[in-house]
Amino acid sequence: MYPVSSAFLQAVQENTRKYYWTGKITTKNGVVYNFDAEDIVKGSGSIFSQCCGSTEIELGTVYSAEMGITLLSDIDRYTLEDALVKLTYHLRISQSRDSADLDEDYDQTVESDGIYEAIPMGVFEVSEANRTVKCLELKAYDYMLRFEKDFNGFETVGKAYDFIHLCCEACHVEFASTQADIEAMPNGDTGLSIYTDNDIETYRDVLYYVGQVLGGFFCINREGKLELRKYGNTSLMTVAGRHRFSSSFSDFITRYTAVSSTNMRTEIAEYYHLDPDDGLTMNLGVNPLLQFGLEETRRELCENILADISVIDYVPFDSDTIGNPALDIGDVLTFVGGQADENQISAITSNQVKIYGKQTLKGVGKNPRLAQAKSKNDKNISGLLSQIEAGKIGIHTFTNASAFTVRNQDTKIISIEFATSEDNHAQFFGQVIVDVDADEVTRTATATGNVTIPSVPVDEPEPLDPDNPDVIGNTEEQTVAVELPVSWTEDGYADVIFSFEFNNQMIPIHYPQEHWCSGRHTILLYYPIENVMANFTNTFNVYMRCTGGSATVDTGFCIASISGQSMGADAAWDGKIEVEEYVERFPIGTGNLAGRLRGVGFTESTLWEIDELVKRSYSDTKSGRSSIGGFAVQVDVSGSNS
Repeated sequence: MYPVSSAFLQAVQENTRKYYWTGKITTKNGVVYNFDAEDIVKGSGSIFSQCCGSTEIELGTVYSAEMGITLLSDIDRYTLEDALVKLTYHLRISQSRDSADLDEDYDQTVESDGIYEAIPMGVFEVSEANRTVKCLELKAYDYMLRFEKDFNGFETVGKAYDFIHLCCEACHVEFASTQADIEAMPNGDTGLSIYTDNDIETYRDVLYYVGQVLGGFFCINREGKLELRKYGNTSLMTVAGRHRFSSSFSDFITRYTAVSSTNMRTEIAEYYHLDPDDGLTMNLGVNPLLQFGLEETRRELCENILADISVIDYVPFDSDTIGNPALDIGDVLTFVGGQADENQISAITSNQVKIYGKQTLKGVGKNPRLAQAKSKNDKNISGLLSQIEAGKIGIHTFTNASAFTVRNQDTKIISIEFATSEDNHAQFFGQVIVDVDADEVTRTATATGNVTIPSVPVDEPEPLDPDNPDVIGNTEEQTVAVELPVSWTEDGYADVIFSFEFNNQMIPIHYPQEHWCSGRHTILLYYPIENVMANFTNTFNVYMRCTGGSATVDTGFCIASISGQSMGADAAWDGKIEVEEYVERFPIGTGNLAGRLRGVGFTESTLWEIDELVKRSYSDTKSGRSSIGGFAVQVDVSGSNS
């Protein structure tokens, strides 16, 4: 957590708060543009950082933080290439306007309505600047991308700090720690050397392997300096239920009790563990810095790494909170209230701060009880990858085996699993033939027209009195305007919306949609899948929903494929079970009341227990009293299904 005053921590947890954001853009030529809250398009700004992937805790990671923002500005976008963007968060911590109340240890200022404390939110380099009529859209990343330079020091020898210092000097990034700080860490004072046969390509790869040796991960801090962080077991703050909009917590605790490292000389995966060894295993793979030295030295290095990760005792979680911009990735929190267990701790592995919006915190981790299942899954992936020929494009297809009807609820229509042997990109293509039954709508209109009244003869039995004429009939033709209301019923239109999900993360913004009348229609779906992780089972799902009617997809009317280089796919079962159940309103009673009384509530309690290949039974029951919509009568219902 970024150092803040106790007044800041108290103010940020109040029911109401007053704050604002400011920023500064500095071009390569030294031109400075300042912007404040009035220049930021509402809902456009966010900062995203992470230290792990989407599934489990990792060591040595070197993820780059991303910032996006839209400004009401007329700055020339062509002058912003590699420009620096600094964001600052200002929070009112007191309504006092006395400068004597300022704390000199923190960045506090007196303003017209009180004392504000400012904290930096990071330094970013602009990678993309787009211009609209009135707005400037910026996408920027922190200094971690500077380490994407080719590394050619294959004969480098030294300690961990020497490798870090070499990378920072070559890539012009300042290191936040001193040599004494690094050498005081376990493995920090041990001599290291890069094994000749390695896969190091960039300085970023070097940092990755050094981070593994030191038992931590690298990130760029708020001052733009490279920083090494480690996982801890001391909670920094408590997040109460009233501070969360939504949250979910796993029913297991992620723990590591072993590490595995491959020795290239002996071609043996060496295994080091605690006693009892009942947790997960951190696989270090082939680390070039762990290849040289005596067997005792390798053992000491790996056991020190194991000691660092053995403090991990986290409950994975996902939560939308009111926000505390002082929080950083790697911080340990305690959640209380709701479904949270106040006796457990969780670590932030990804952090998304929306400017003038919510803050999304996430902590990933795997279940130690599924360690054996994980090994089975890894074997499946290895079997897939062994079938892949380098440079050859692979394709995996999908066809729906049963028909389904979609209404106003997201329904999964496509699910494809695949794996690649290297970090790559893939493409999704799909074609769906949909029979739409749109709801009827009532139309109203007004019919207008003119009615002509013809002339008729005038009855004149005697001469007319000029002063008092009495004429029966009309000697002139007349036209009268008439308006009549008209209503009729006709076939309406249904909106069919598709959404994509990749590795349990919904893809935002892109939602293909069609506005169809009743009948048969065809839609083509496409999405480029970027940043596909190597040696990992990826899942791509497509959901469909229909508003204003219903949509039916017959058997075989939905075909899809995912293609890419170095890709394999296999439909074999890998131990994962997915269960979906939909319960609609059900009638209660017989006779004249049948179909009139319908239950409006249904709850279910399900318990699964899988023990190797032992067959288990499943049942669900519903008993007791259920409320009936529109009536004040309690009805007893009971039933079972097995």
